[in-house]
Amino acid sequence: MAGNSFGKLYKVTTFGESHGKAIGAIIDGCPSNIELKEEDIQIYLNRRRPNDSELSTTRKEMDKVEILSGVFEGETLGTPICAIVRNEDASDSEYSVLKNIYRPGHADYTYEKKYGIRDYRSGGRSSGRETIGRVIGGAVAAKVLKEKGILVKASGSYDLDKLTGGNDDIDLNEIKDSIGGTVECVVKGCPIGLGEPVFDKLDAELAKALMSIGAVKGVEIGAGFDVVNALGSENNDEMMAGGKTKTNNAGGILGGISNGEDIIIRVAVKPTPTIGKLQKTIDVNGNEIEVELGGRNDICIVDRIVVVVESMVAMTILDYYLQQKSYI
Repeated sequence: MAGNSFGKLYKVTTFGESHGKAIGAIIDGCPSNIELKEEDIQIYLNRRRPNDSELSTTRKEMDKVEILSGVFEGETLGTPICAIVRNEDASDSEYSVLKNIYRPGHADYTYEKKYGIRDYRSGGRSSGRETIGRVIGGAVAAKVLKEKGILVKASGSYDLDKLTGGNDDIDLNEIKDSIGGTVECVVKGCPIGLGEPVFDKLDAELAKALMSIGAVKGVEIGAGFDVVNALGSENNDEMMAGGKTKTNNAGGILGGISNGEDIIIRVAVKPTPTIGKLQKTIDVNGNEIEVELGGRNDICIVDRIVVVVESMVAMTILDYYLQQKSYI
């Protein structure tokens, strides 16, 4: 299946299914002599894991990472890094009921129509668990960027009142519904000049990277969609001595090239599609049916997707950083 690799000079290929034996990533192009331990990646993976909140899935994977290659005596070799996370709490039996059903809001139907087969165990490759490979690649990228003085940090927000109606005493597990939210990511210390116009602009690649995350349905950079209602005099970032700007409506990118200001990105995260309410769908024979989906699913994935957003941004920035260095 094509489409499993991201990047040019810093290239990350992910593999594995939600209920397969393992999930992981192969990183090609990581510079040598970078201090790297499994703990550096584990910190990022722990942020992606479910927590004790009512919003999180009850599937409890330890997500313990193993580095199989590319690191010797605590430093990167410049050769491909392979790291895996073994699936330990996979439960095939609870998903057997979905074998002949297409779940609303999931990729079951499109995967089967495209490939003629699908892994119905929680979506297989289209599951949110696929993002483990992205986080592995992002953790290593962030480590390299930090040594260059570039920091990537994201935060999420959502409105629980949509579920509770403002009543904090309501048991969320009784609501049987889900919510989405927003994640904002900021890149600080990004040098001027990253981006390859015209088709490989930095903002274009960031949008692609973030839209490749299954739950992301929208991306905006800087002022984003607010520019629709702005005047040119309001939206333009006036420049000052030294190349700094008074405002940052451009979000740190002009003409597809980083301008030295903070890069600011926001993504829209959809509600978790697996909910406990009765919904209409079809089976593999095209018959209309009604389903009430169970399973171990998140009510809101915003908290867990924050590190995935950071990872995709870090991978993109590092890839373009290495491309820019090739000019010098």
